[in-house]
Amino acid sequence: MADPILFRPFRLRDLEVRNRLWVSPMCQYSIEQQHGVPGDWHLQHIGALARGGAGLVTVEATAVAPEGRISPRDVGLWNDEQTAAFARLASIAHAHGARIAVQLAHAGRKASTYPWLPGQPDGTVPIIEGGWQTVAPSEAAFGELAAPRALGADEIAGIVEAFATAADRAVAAGLDAVEVHAAHGYLLHEFLSPLSNLRGDGYGGDLERRARLLREIVRTIRGRHARLPILVRISATEWVEGGFDLDEAERVVSWLAEDGADLVDVSSGGNVPVAPIPVGPAYQTPLAARLRGSLPAEAIAVGTVGLITEAAQAESILVTGQADVVFLGRALLADPHLPLRWAHELRAPSAEALVPPQYHRARF
Repeated sequence: MADPILFRPFRLRDLEVRNRLWVSPMCQYSIEQQHGVPGDWHLQHIGALARGGAGLVTVEATAVAPEGRISPRDVGLWNDEQTAAFARLASIAHAHGARIAVQLAHAGRKASTYPWLPGQPDGTVPIIEGGWQTVAPSEAAFGELAAPRALGADEIAGIVEAFATAADRAVAAGLDAVEVHAAHGYLLHEFLSPLSNLRGDGYGGDLERRARLLREIVRTIRGRHARLPILVRISATEWVEGGFDLDEAERVVSWLAEDGADLVDVSSGGNVPVAPIPVGPAYQTPLAARLRGSLPAEAIAVGTVGLITEAAQAESILVTGQADVVFLGRALLADPHLPLRWAHELRAPSAEALVPPQYHRARF
């Protein structure tokens, strides 16, 4: 293959990314002091992924406020100490030729849980152990987790400001892009879904009102940062009857394009404890393809993610126009140098240039 699409540059506004193989945000649950500040683990983790040849590395779900953390061991971006730590992550990613983004998040009713690590219990962390009262669109709990408190209208305005301020901090830290997390059953997805949003005010009811919070966040960030690439991760379907589905996702993506979002990162599920998800190779790519086909290509870019494990598979997704970029997750935890191997496997012109000089004795 003379010039695989997977290893061609990709542009979002003024940002050029060296290829279209990007790192999905993946929670590390590695903050020991419960202060949200990325440390040595994150520096090594992000450095390895950037050194491995990926185009853009996305830092894990990063809380925009303390109560927005999934667990007490999550990273955050609400104060100066955290901002300085993120600047170190940006510096190391750039040193290896990669671009770096951060996924800005609020866990909503799925916050204050034990970290998803071996040996940890399941469920909500009690307040006596460092947990906190969770918040959500409505008082409906997620499975066996503790019931949340419904947000007041004034608090919703505070959520918008928290996301926008975190984006300000990301820019100040030298990051190249932000991703707004509106998937996997966390707060913004909870607002989008009729299964978790039972409100009767201007933020609940029909789809336009359920999407209002997400749209206000994207518009506010865009209003402050005209050239900053904004990505949005959505769950394009909840895989259950009566939930947020692909038809609604199409409408939301069209609105996000109008609001100034540059790319939608298409995932699925997460807002229902048990759902019949048809997991298999590239199982979410048809969702991305449907959304990509619903709008003009210049309106908004589309990324796909989920069990993409082979170079030819990833290239085929791009060749057939199902997505513009491919996100990888667990495959890169197993092998951070996977992009280097795939570049050589596909005989990309950039293959040799991606390899750090110190590693040229290796065989990729």
